[in-house]
Amino acid sequence: MFWPDTISKKLGIRYPLIQAPMFGVSTVEMAVAAAKADCLGSLALADLSADQSVELIREMKTLTDKPFAANIFVHHIPEVTDALKEKYSKTKQFIEQLAKENGIEVYLPDLETININGYHEQVDAIIEENCKIVSFTFGNLDDQSIRKLKEKGVTLIGTCTSVKEALLLENSGIDIICVQGIEAGGHRGSFEAEHIPQIGGLSLLSQIYDQVNVPLIYAGGIYEARTLKAVKDLGAQGFQVGNLLLASQESALLPFEKERLKKVTEDEIVLTKSFSGRYARGVRNQFIETIENSEYILPYPYQNKLTNALRKAAKSLQNPEFVGIWVGQSIHQYSELSTEDILKKLIEACER
Repeated sequence: MFWPDTISKKLGIRYPLIQAPMFGVSTVEMAVAAAKADCLGSLALADLSADQSVELIREMKTLTDKPFAANIFVHHIPEVTDALKEKYSKTKQFIEQLAKENGIEVYLPDLETININGYHEQVDAIIEENCKIVSFTFGNLDDQSIRKLKEKGVTLIGTCTSVKEALLLENSGIDIICVQGIEAGGHRGSFEAEHIPQIGGLSLLSQIYDQVNVPLIYAGGIYEARTLKAVKDLGAQGFQVGNLLLASQESALLPFEKERLKKVTEDEIVLTKSFSGRYARGVRNQFIETIENSEYILPYPYQNKLTNALRKAAKSLQNPEFVGIWVGQSIHQYSELSTEDILKKLIEACER
């Protein structure tokens, strides 16, 4: 049998393929389509409020009775100090002026009006809604949350980008670890926002396999049968794909963004903190080039909240120079088929 069955049995799915959460790109429809392919759909709840999380969970449940993972962010929220207030004000002013000079009229939010949500209320909402799989990124859950979720029989999937992070997850009782290589698109799942581990996926997976005893999912660079088989040989028992689904029917990317993806070259794919304050891998553009090595980057999530309105305005103008188009290092055809069909084709290719 080609597919390892440890993770699929644990999660109640046929194939140990996981649709990456990709907040801002994935949709409820994408997660449902992944479930239709007998894979695990991921519902990206990110740092939404508890009420917003409940709304999406209930929508998902009306569309499928198959298992899915509720995915949340567990990042540290920096304290609002006078220094942060001053830097926020300067950054807001600079980015508004930059946008105006490039034909984008946008007013970014004041610091006092931004809602920053922690994950503890989401955990309570997830338990109330009887979700049985929770995945998370940007750190580890606190001990109390782990205990509460495990008491309700929830399977926990944590994300790591180093051996050290993997060991921390295992030692705190996390059931499955998702190993994310540096080649993965979008935001790094690192526990640290600043000094992130920059370890290639194959090296990282092999090292973690030797040092932990829980089942491993691998994420980063899987886009066809050969890449999936390679990480299977290195010990992965589950396989997370995101880059493969970016242009799918269910993707939230707009047509102009999908077209930009199809023209991307390897030298245009960069790691940047410019849009969010955390390292993310995406397509280099004017905004990134202007902001990346400047003083106008706030800590996550403040930079992310600040630039959100700019990205929305740029999207409405179909301006690729001021949106974050996240993409991994494995460049391919970016199929516009449904997520279900893309995953089924991958399954067939692996089984051949």
